[in-house]
Amino acid sequence: MIRHIVFFTVQEEHLDEVRAGLSILTAIPYPRLLEIGTNVKTDQLGTEIDLVVYGEFDDEAALAAYKAHPDYQRSIERVRPLREKRIAADYDSRTAVTRPL
Repeated sequence: MIRHIVFFTVQEEHLDEVRAGLSILTAIPYPRLLEIGTNVKTDQLGTEIDLVVYGEFDDEAALAAYKAHPDYQRSIERVRPLREKRIAADYDSRTAVTRPL
């Protein structure tokens, strides 16, 4: 399974609009799970992230299909002009470290 995680920083006045723009992604059928979360900012060392997109996909093909979907482009067009920073990472959960090495 591929886990897709994207972090966004957004000015306070654009937070709701960016969240709504990201919510477009939830209509795309390829993820097993897709969540748009607002950072509750409880970590004392890192509170700069405002919104998180978390997705789980069966494989890289499903992730590619998700990114090729027209709603993905619609979301980008709505969010990109309003967000400040975007940081993304994808990893295969089958090769993730789950215990001490």
